[in-house]
Amino acid sequence: MPPAPERTEPTAAERLSRNLALTATLALLLLCLAWELWLAPTGRGTLAVKALPLLPALTGLWRYRLYTYRWVALGVWLYVLEGLVRATSDAGRGQWLAMAEVVLGIVVFTACTAQIRQRLAAAKAA
Repeated sequence: MPPAPERTEPTAAERLSRNLALTATLALLLLCLAWELWLAPTGRGTLAVKALPLLPALTGLWRYRLYTYRWVALGVWLYVLEGLVRATSDAGRGQWLAMAEVVLGIVVFTACTAQIRQRLAAAKAA
């Protein structure tokens, strides 16, 4: 069996989608922490643990790990769903934070999906 081809430098489109996914994921992480700890805490701020799954994602996104892009693209929908529920049930600042969570979640999904498609197309062409 021939060895797998070496990974070349990422294209400009791959770098763009990676940077967008990484930035939006970091923003989502910071939003979740700020929301639950300072801006509009629910209870004692224990819901801040929802940000923990995003921590290992940052490393994988930074290193162009295709597996990470795949699970982040699936897992981010939990944040989108939570944002949709809280956008319709909260009021005031919590509602705006929930809408920001939905927007960031959709940006993360779109960027991860773009990265996956670009990488699979490059692998198919090689």
